[in-house]
Amino acid sequence: MAHVGRGMRMPMADNKGIADLLSRADKQVFRFAATRNWPGAEPVLPRLSRAANHGLLWVGAAAGIAVLGRGARSRRAAARGLASLALASGTVNTVVKHAARRDRPVLDAVPMVRQLKRQPVTTSFPSGHAASAAAFAAGVALESTGWGAVVAPVAASVAFSRVYTGVHYPSDVLAGAALGVGAALAVRGIVPTRAQMPAPGRPFAEAPKLPGGEGVVVVVNRSSGTSELATLVADALPHAEIVHCEPGEVTDELEKAAGRCTALGVVGGDGTVNRAAVTAMRHGVPLAVFPGGTLNHFAYDLGIESVHDTCRALAEGEAVRVDLGRFTPGPDGADHGYFLNTFSLGVYPDLVRVRERWAPRVGGWPAGVLAALETLRRGHRLEAEFEGRRRSLWLLFAGNNIYQRMGPTPGHRRDLADGLLDVRIVHGGRLPGTRLLAAALAGPLSRSPVHAAERMRRVRIGGLAPDTSLAFDGEVTSAPRELVLDKAVEALTVYRPQVLMASAF
Repeated sequence: MAHVGRGMRMPMADNKGIADLLSRADKQVFRFAATRNWPGAEPVLPRLSRAANHGLLWVGAAAGIAVLGRGARSRRAAARGLASLALASGTVNTVVKHAARRDRPVLDAVPMVRQLKRQPVTTSFPSGHAASAAAFAAGVALESTGWGAVVAPVAASVAFSRVYTGVHYPSDVLAGAALGVGAALAVRGIVPTRAQMPAPGRPFAEAPKLPGGEGVVVVVNRSSGTSELATLVADALPHAEIVHCEPGEVTDELEKAAGRCTALGVVGGDGTVNRAAVTAMRHGVPLAVFPGGTLNHFAYDLGIESVHDTCRALAEGEAVRVDLGRFTPGPDGADHGYFLNTFSLGVYPDLVRVRERWAPRVGGWPAGVLAALETLRRGHRLEAEFEGRRRSLWLLFAGNNIYQRMGPTPGHRRDLADGLLDVRIVHGGRLPGTRLLAAALAGPLSRSPVHAAERMRRVRIGGLAPDTSLAFDGEVTSAPRELVLDKAVEALTVYRPQVLMASAF
């Protein structure tokens, strides 16, 4: 029995020996880093370490990526980086540090010029700075490899600065970095990257191959702030005809272009793309979309984020067929109206009207916030017959195809040719803001006293008051007393590369 007892104690002794060996190695590496002369590091690393306090360096980096980046991918990369940082920082500072309680290194070996003026008072394991740096860099890289390559050296320098200034052991930094990367992967598990989302590529369609833009007429809406994008299009498609026009001329120029082109191109926001889509459908020509507005819902759901995506599809003749939502009767006496993205009645048309009034003065996003606040403050309920039943509503929303969740928020369509309308209703009652928020957080097909959602192919709406407005793809017009919503299934052919290449930025 004594022999067995000694055998049982040997692994514990071995583990203690390994731990001691790792601890000695950790301290030796720390001493090596502290005593070695690192050319150029002295004026940089302590400042960089202080700049990363409370994540301020990464908040600034995210703002820079969002402003300097070219489009939605950069904004998503910045947001993902900050979300990953928040998760890593919260986990390290509220859970792991309190569990480990490791003392900070002794600063005897660290030159005074390197030491931070204010020493941290928290425990040493793991490094919160390294966790935040790795989380931000990994989160950005998961969405944009180009921006990830830019951020990674800065993140590595911040992590090393914690050893250089003597506030962490190397193992603290390595553990923090591992936790940071894990946080970024956890965020990706909750909110998938755009690359993880299946592209709406069904069904593929044949379209003319137009390398260099031969036979393409591109109509550019000047009001969308698209001059730089139009220059990129002209450079990428040297044989294309580029037509610049003012907002009031867009419809006429699209009609003229559709009559003489092999493919109709458009540069503008969702409203301009809507008009181009309807024109292309009527004339039976394929559409080439170059996203140039604030939101670009249709282009991004299609998987097109850059000029090069569309140009590659034009060169290869790659396209897909998509649905158009339809409401009957249409605006201004037309037989039909069409929407690529959304149709709505209730408070949203009021919001669009107020937003358009404020946008020229304060910009698109601030105008949207102000419009939402003003609309909810004075918004009035809508009385309507929905499928033969009289209802009091704050909002009736119909999406062209089913909107799926990307994490906690709906907003991405995986299939642009499913033949369905995503119909959501926010019932009337008190607190419209709370009810609209509950509807926004609810998923498709949910039902509650506040909100209902269904997948439908046809919707009949009646009993609308004469002063009722409707909105479609950001445009507002007067609603008829009765109308029908349905689909023009696979009515439009749009260029889109069959294999979407991830943009670096």
